[in-house]
Amino acid sequence: MLRALRRCRPGPVPLPALAAALGPAPAPGLCPGWSPRAVPARGRKSRHDPPAKSKAGRVKLPPPVDPEELLVVLERYRQHRLVLSALRAEFRAEVLQKKREERLAEGSLEELEEHRRLMAWNEEENARQQARREERVRKEKEEQKRRRLEIAEKQARKMEAFVEEKEKEVLQLQEEAKNFITPENLEARIEECLDNPRNYNFAIDKDGRIVRRTVLS
Repeated sequence: MLRALRRCRPGPVPLPALAAALGPAPAPGLCPGWSPRAVPARGRKSRHDPPAKSKAGRVKLPPPVDPEELLVVLERYRQHRLVLSALRAEFRAEVLQKKREERLAEGSLEELEEHRRLMAWNEEENARQQARREERVRKEKEEQKRRRLEIAEKQARKMEAFVEEKEKEVLQLQEEAKNFITPENLEARIEECLDNPRNYNFAIDKDGRIVRRTVLS
């Protein structure tokens, strides 16, 4: 490009050469300074041209984003959307209310009377449903109280039976403790065993009867 610029010399340009370079005159109705053959001094690349050699290996990377700043921005956008949605809902409700009031104001007396009658019926129905709901809640509370009492009585009976069983076990152990061998009655129990020997070396049949016994030596 520098060589081409060096070859360019400022000076007057002949009119025939300029006319030949610019081409024919513009069509009627178009801008007088525009011509389809007038090419700008600096050409523009089309979308089909390959990238420049100096930018062939360039990798376009997205700009870095701070995670903390991103969280703050997202939270602010979320709050902004919530506020806008709430405002839209409020304005929509106000507009609908105004339209309803205008429609009622423009309506006839019969419509107003019908509206009052329906509102009165609605209040009566709400009161009836509230009474039924309160009655149902009262019955549910009574049923829960009765169930709790039954559970408490059942647990009390179980505890009494458990205590009685443990008392019987204690009494049985006390009766069995009378036959325990203690240091005081050890000599007497030994003499009793020697005076009354028992032979446990015997055989029994299927009915549990003793069929053979060895003789004590």
